[in-house]
Amino acid sequence: MARSGVMKTGWISLITAAMITVTGCGSTGDQAVATATVDGPAQATAAPSQAPSQKETRIVTDGFGEVEIPTNPKRISALYREDYLVALGVTPIVQYYNPMWGKQDYLKLEVPLFDVTGSIEALLVSEPDLIIGAGEVDAEKYEIYSKVAPTFRLPDDVLADSRKTLTLIADLLGLSDKAEQVLADYEARIGDMKAKLNAAIGDEKLVVLRMNVVDKSVNIFGIHNTFVGQILYEDLGLKAPGFAEAMTESNIVLSKEVIPELDADHIILLPSNGTWEEESNAKALEEMKADPLWKNVPAFKNGHVYPVERSYWQTGAITANGLKMDDLLRLLVS
Repeated sequence: MARSGVMKTGWISLITAAMITVTGCGSTGDQAVATATVDGPAQATAAPSQAPSQKETRIVTDGFGEVEIPTNPKRISALYREDYLVALGVTPIVQYYNPMWGKQDYLKLEVPLFDVTGSIEALLVSEPDLIIGAGEVDAEKYEIYSKVAPTFRLPDDVLADSRKTLTLIADLLGLSDKAEQVLADYEARIGDMKAKLNAAIGDEKLVVLRMNVVDKSVNIFGIHNTFVGQILYEDLGLKAPGFAEAMTESNIVLSKEVIPELDADHIILLPSNGTWEEESNAKALEEMKADPLWKNVPAFKNGHVYPVERSYWQTGAITANGLKMDDLLRLLVS
């Protein structure tokens, strides 16, 4: 308990110091900051030197309990869930970044990065009205973020479903009507894609693999994987190889003994880091194709292995799922 209190005091001191720094920088004039609203992209604006007026609030229940949030938040940070903001026509004030992984490049956001492994100050100076977090926000981080702005931790049962996640985030932002239209368009796209895929490949089996470029091991994504399970197997009705269908785990390292038995007709392949254009990744892919164990897998034998961009295949969000459908249309239908 004493250690927890020390940590808490330390973070309060850090945040207080950062607040003083920001205030000091603005004392000689209005400070230019990046701002985002629900009406359009980030623009430069002047931060008011006076305290903001009292905003209307409401009580909502998140993954940790009740939290008071603004009724109509305008400056929003949705850590690693920026995809849903983009789908709703909202530009976040910062974008999640992890130096071990990077950011979701496919969103093409031009906003400051928030390194979640570093100082909280980058989030603090962005002056959010609302912070939305997900599974990576544990109780300790939740307490830290809550000192910066009202923080809503998405419940785990919602995170497993992209539609529920979009609907909940839209409700938090007062954009439920927009969400209804987004989902109507999404369902129409899924219906069209499902018919086209069924005509193109029928019951042929497709699986998603990730090459871990450091040690050349390969992860297989099962039908319950939140990145691909709902969109590929539930929504689009694609068939999975028997091994992936039997998996209870989200993803596991594929043992060499299983490779010859992998009855996959089509393989979506993504790197764990970087792009396939990078020399080390391209070399690893060629080595994989030349490996006798993989040569007998139907997808390799028939040239149905498809290297793809990793960032949108490693999230199950709405915008990313649209890009996955673009890939499937190009690779399997066209």
